Amino acid sequence: MNLKLKHYQKEATKTQMADAEPYQIIQMLMVGVMDSLALAKGSIERGDYEQKSRSLSKASSIIVALRSSLDFSVGGEVSDNLNALYEYMTERLIDASLAKDTEAVDEVASLFREIKSAWDDIPMEARVEAEQQRAATANVG
Repeated sequence: MNLKLKHYQKEATKTQMADAEPYQIIQMLMVGVMDSLALAKGSIERGDYEQKSRSLSKASSIIVALRSSLDFSVGGEVSDNLNALYEYMTERLIDASLAKDTEAVDEVASLFREIKSAWDDIPMEARVEAEQQRAATANVG
């Protein structure tokens, strides 16, 4: 039963991703980070170190993907700051994994929550404008 549920969730996520705009994809990735961090913290508290490793690895992988998607030519100082922050978070998650440290997980979750909150607050007009700029740049290149 659990295997069927996981398969269903995976397929539902694929469908959502296929239909999503870039802004929504980033939102979904951010939710994935927050969910993975919560699961990692609970796993550390329960002593389930196999699940802790999977969860921290997933959170780290998503953060690395977000970091690699930064556009420094458009984002300027914001992209530079996010890059440094994502790198710091990845290092803290390594610390959390090695030391089985829930405080490090909480620190990353708190930092990431601020980034996600700012992302969620981007006005619709700004999203549309950014998507139009991205499309125009893609058509030129």
